[in-house]
Amino acid sequence: MKIEQIYTGCLAQGAYYIESNGEAAIVDPLRESKPYIEKAAKENAKIKYIFETHFHADFVSGHVDLADKTGAQIVYGPGAKTAFDMIEAKDEQIFELGSIKIKVLHTPGHTMESTTYLVIDEKGLEHAIFSGDTLFIGDVGRPDLAQKGDVTQDDLAGMLFDSLRNKIMPLANHVIVYPAHGAGSACGKNMSKETTDLLGNQKNTNYALRADMTKEEFIKEVTDGLLPPPQYFAQNVAMNKANTIGLDQILEKGKVSLNVETFEAIANHEGAIVLDTRTPQEFAKQHIPNSIFIGIDGSFAPWVGALIPDLQQPIVYVASEGREEEVVTRLSRVGYDNTLGYLEGGIEAWLSAEKETDSVESITSEEFEERFNNGNLNVVDVRKPGEYQAEHVQDAANIPLDYINENMEEWKNDQKYHVHCAGGYRSMIAVSILKSRGFHDVVDIQGGFKAISQTKIPTTDYVCPSTLN
Repeated sequence: MKIEQIYTGCLAQGAYYIESNGEAAIVDPLRESKPYIEKAAKENAKIKYIFETHFHADFVSGHVDLADKTGAQIVYGPGAKTAFDMIEAKDEQIFELGSIKIKVLHTPGHTMESTTYLVIDEKGLEHAIFSGDTLFIGDVGRPDLAQKGDVTQDDLAGMLFDSLRNKIMPLANHVIVYPAHGAGSACGKNMSKETTDLLGNQKNTNYALRADMTKEEFIKEVTDGLLPPPQYFAQNVAMNKANTIGLDQILEKGKVSLNVETFEAIANHEGAIVLDTRTPQEFAKQHIPNSIFIGIDGSFAPWVGALIPDLQQPIVYVASEGREEEVVTRLSRVGYDNTLGYLEGGIEAWLSAEKETDSVESITSEEFEERFNNGNLNVVDVRKPGEYQAEHVQDAANIPLDYINENMEEWKNDQKYHVHCAGGYRSMIAVSILKSRGFHDVVDIQGGFKAISQTKIPTTDYVCPSTLN
């Protein structure tokens, strides 16, 4: 038996390859089918099953395309309804894969159809669970995403409590936990940076698995401090239930080189957003006016999903040479399939055509310190509330990037703003959005709070009362 975790850091997502005696299964695959097909071919195995732990909200699965290309059967848990052919498994149903068995454990709570898959090895011993968003390392799945009708987040949290106590915690301590996500995912609150662990260790360290915890205590702790989910989550769920097209078709449309004139025409007349995916400082130096910066070297897809409301939004993009396919692929992972091509020759071609460019005033932390000491500044921290509360620049305002679109009224055209985040990535995104909305007197602080904390600029902290003992 072989189990391999295929972890994608920018999405904090774990897919899995399981193999036994020439038969393979994929758990929670990403949009692109090619890596899984190539992996199975390399191992001389045939993909028999595609197991989905639930309808994912934070990425679009490639299950339909992978099934079409391999003949594998898609398996969901009880209650799942889709527009494509799949097996709606029953609780405790057994699937055979080579000489091992995979047992279905229906574990509702994160969503109604959430399912954990238990691997039983060749000797008949419980070996591992693929827990999806039911159980993470150090955390459990948020229970607010599948609220519907009379089913509230408290109802779902109660179901999650029962699922954990009745289906997962009775398993042996040596069972390995393979979750769908790690730290950085918006599907939980406080996940560990570790991406796998023994169940026995989680019983001892995971706050949600405390043996003496009542259901009421669990519901309170699991639901406390939940931030609103990113806006694209509901749209991704719908795509995962639908007969969604594969990546090949998306690349055919999106990986197209556009000369300057065509690129400009699409941006001006077809309502396309110009997405600049280079580095923050390359964008600061020169960029196409009104373009939005979201760098490929960061949590690219989740930030696109959080900040561009419509998944059907036409997008043309500026990319570093050789990374065009990567941009389209990563956009497709969160459902942005309407990419129409990239600027051939990049920003250099734009300059050669003598087209207008814009820039961002981006200063070092030392320059910021000098300005700070010389007078009152409007400092805006675009980090998450928890980061801000832990420590922030004295008198700085907190407008999290996640909700910048909903808080545009907070910004005033007659004021100058100095904007920072933790390291310089999110602040450049924020500045690009502000400039595209007509706020041009904005300054980016390079290196973010990490660099600021090395200066003598006064900082303060704030402890949220709900975290006090």
